[in-house]
Amino acid sequence: MEEKLREKLRAISPLKEEFFALAQARLDSLTKPLGSLGQLEEIARRYVAIVENPRPRIQRKIIFTFAADHGVTAEGVSAYPKEVTPQMVDNILGQGAGVNVLARHAGARVIVVDIGVDHDFSPRDGLTIRKVARGTANIARGPAMTRNQALQALLVGVEMADQAKEQNVDLVGTGDMGIGNTTPSSAILACLTQLPVSQVTHRGTGIDDSTLHHKIKVIEQAISLNRPDPQDPLDILSKIGGLEIAGIAGLIIGCAAQRIPVVVDGFISTAGAMIAVELNPLIKEYIFASHQSVEIGHRFMWEHIGQKPILNLALRLGEGTGSALAMSIIEAAVRVLNEMATFHEARVSEAKA
Repeated sequence: MEEKLREKLRAISPLKEEFFALAQARLDSLTKPLGSLGQLEEIARRYVAIVENPRPRIQRKIIFTFAADHGVTAEGVSAYPKEVTPQMVDNILGQGAGVNVLARHAGARVIVVDIGVDHDFSPRDGLTIRKVARGTANIARGPAMTRNQALQALLVGVEMADQAKEQNVDLVGTGDMGIGNTTPSSAILACLTQLPVSQVTHRGTGIDDSTLHHKIKVIEQAISLNRPDPQDPLDILSKIGGLEIAGIAGLIIGCAAQRIPVVVDGFISTAGAMIAVELNPLIKEYIFASHQSVEIGHRFMWEHIGQKPILNLALRLGEGTGSALAMSIIEAAVRVLNEMATFHEARVSEAKA
């Protein structure tokens, strides 16, 4: 399994400057002052460079919402019981969740990937069952999973990216569902940045002050007990991570290897992105940062990765909601590139030299 992952990581190459230049030349010829569409122009340039097509179209979009349970919920770190994970999966499959509404608005499909829910789902449209385990173990008492389980979960994500390529998907989004998953996400962030746990841990589903203080202590205990190696992303993932976080990391790796632009959702998805980028720093070029969450640690994640969030709407839902919203912006940027008239076409005088 490890060799298969290494093979995917080796397949990722730097973006080529020539495609940035082609996109920039097109943007500069459009009927607007130079650079006047700001971040939209940066998005368009990078999309062109990722897909290596100077006039791309975005027609097929998928959000993969990875679902898993977490043993650490036994420590009382969440406002909701673990039973909510399968209940919310059912809600997404029934088209009633926030991600469904926003994905419909963006014209994207939502696929739920059961990678580790402690529940047996019957096969349904929109559900992919790739269960690695029935949730992680309690990280406050021992490792979340074995190294082989972490690898297996990563490869589930890679498989989803490969399927997206086979289906000619133009834009992939990440999403998550799993009660308790801000706890391992904060643990991963603290481990990779060496920032104090108290500085990167927030309220998740809306816990009160005493529960937040307890959550911080639980994360500190998990890191102290499991001693994850900050230089080994797989060790971090297996000892203090989550199955859906691993799946998201694998999806991002697979998308980069297949040259599919990938939109990363909120705090949990960005924990997965951090693991992916630690495994191959080139991956950060293939990532679009959908938004800045109200989780206090999220900005440290994006700073560590080196990407600027597209939106800041005080979101903290997950599921892929931020990915869906940002997909609309990314598509708008690509449509500007393709559909806006040039000065020559519109017979508009250009600015004086």
